[in-house]
Amino acid sequence: MANPSLKDEDLYETLRDEGMSKEKAARISNAKANPDMHPSRKGGKAPPYEEWTRDDLYARAQEIGIDGRSAMSKDELIEALRNH
Repeated sequence: MANPSLKDEDLYETLRDEGMSKEKAARISNAKANPDMHPSRKGGKAPPYEEWTRDDLYARAQEIGIDGRSAMSKDELIEALRNH
């Protein structure tokens, strides 16, 4: 059954097969389908996660809803955020 929120279902399925999360695959496939967006270009100017404090990383993980974040070290939080 077609999902009306997906603009490019074939790309979405390809990205899911490559192991991306549903959310990330949907964002990328929809962005690539929009001629005004360029998802392959570098994004914002936020510093890399390694420059964030553990508290900032924890807050971001909380926003996203990463489970087990309270027991994670800074390195584990970085990995969880990147793999979300």
